[in-house]
Amino acid sequence: MMPFLAPDLKPAFPEIALAVMGLLLVLFGVSRKDEPYNAVASFAVLSLAVVGILVCRYCGETVTTFNGMFIADSFGGFMKTLVIAGAAVSIVMATKYAERQRIKRFEYPILVLFSTLGMMLMISAHDLISLYMGLEMQSLPLYVLAAIQRDSVKSTEAGLKYFVLGALSSGMLLYGASLIYGYTGVTNFEKIGIVLADAPVSLGVVIGMVMLISGIAFKISAVPFHMWTPDVYEGAPTSVTAYFAIAPKIAALAMLTRVFMEPFGSLVAEWQQVVIILSIASMALGSVAAIGQTNIKRLLAYSSIGNMGYALVGLSAASAEGVKSVMIYVAIYMVMTIGAFSVVLMMKQRDRMVEDISDLSGLGQRQPMLALAMTIMMFSMAGIPPLGGFFAKLFVFQAAVAQGLYWLSIIGVLTSVIGAYYYLRIIKVMYFEEAGDEVLDPATDTSLNVLAIVSTSAMLLFIVLPGPLLAAADAASKSITVLHSK
Repeated sequence: MMPFLAPDLKPAFPEIALAVMGLLLVLFGVSRKDEPYNAVASFAVLSLAVVGILVCRYCGETVTTFNGMFIADSFGGFMKTLVIAGAAVSIVMATKYAERQRIKRFEYPILVLFSTLGMMLMISAHDLISLYMGLEMQSLPLYVLAAIQRDSVKSTEAGLKYFVLGALSSGMLLYGASLIYGYTGVTNFEKIGIVLADAPVSLGVVIGMVMLISGIAFKISAVPFHMWTPDVYEGAPTSVTAYFAIAPKIAALAMLTRVFMEPFGSLVAEWQQVVIILSIASMALGSVAAIGQTNIKRLLAYSSIGNMGYALVGLSAASAEGVKSVMIYVAIYMVMTIGAFSVVLMMKQRDRMVEDISDLSGLGQRQPMLALAMTIMMFSMAGIPPLGGFFAKLFVFQAAVAQGLYWLSIIGVLTSVIGAYYYLRIIKVMYFEEAGDEVLDPATDTSLNVLAIVSTSAMLLFIVLPGPLLAAADAASKSITVLHSK
């Protein structure tokens, strides 16, 4: 009988710390007689800051633990840092909004914490079992967050739609994982890679891989698994929508990248064509479907679908440069999304939240600084040089071209030109349409103003100071770009 060996907990210290802090905040919240939202939110942000420091401390070298089910490396550290930053910013963005919308409950930031924990587990998953555990730990709190505004029919409907379709995607993912296990006999990523590298390609493995990809594609809103996104984005509270747009997509892309490059590194020819199809469909739908939208949250939902399509262009390259370009893209995408939603969360008329694009009429004359921030975010999302969004697309297209995917890059450029229309339409509404009797209230939320300024500055200054992000992405990508080519 083999002796029991305790796992090395050091690589998982950030996740363990976040879980402990989340449980302590639950006890703190239920023990208070008053509503301790502000205190819990502050402690949640502080907890995320501490966890971020731990990630930087323990994610330098590549180490596995829990019998190879958990991996800590520089790629995971980079992506976890983005997720943690996005979660912390989301809690800060929600403070005033939650009070206005009467969803100021201490469970809100705690749900964000546990969802973030699931995302971190997804990023470090090195086994099909741990991958599924992380995915579900991320998803369950998100279902609750989408429906947290219980008095709103739209919010309840959004939570129900997300839950039902999320359960469907989980079933697809589990079925794919079971097929892979059935044909390889293992669930560990490294062992799967070894088995597939030494054996002929099996149809069952390919079908399982496609089912697995489909389950993960749902989480990043890739077409045709995007159907939940516009309705959930519109129906969920805006602060929750901002969190959906910022953090979960980064974690799902990181997980997708690790799955492709490690267990299925020898099956590039099989999965590359699937990713290319997802990428083209997402870019095309994201560019065309948003044109007729009148609700800004639905427009940003289709924008996020298109953005995930561009990120998949870099992943389609199946190279070290491709992984690096994806990491750069998601970092810039996160900043752009934070800036855009900071403005959306300040859209109020007589202290009532509004969401129609027409409500931005005359903003350029009445609140020029807010309009300027939104303009820069829209230009950046459209890929107008010399803003950060232009370079994000440039890097993924360059990675695709380097691998001979010229036509994919051409399609990406064309869809980007088409998508620029609806971004420019928002700018037209702000500067060239007269405001009606109802105008937006002054932007007085200090935290949202600061976030808008920081995001705007980052997009403007990226051309001057790209070095830190590029160096960090280059160093982190080297820990995951070992392909087992046949």
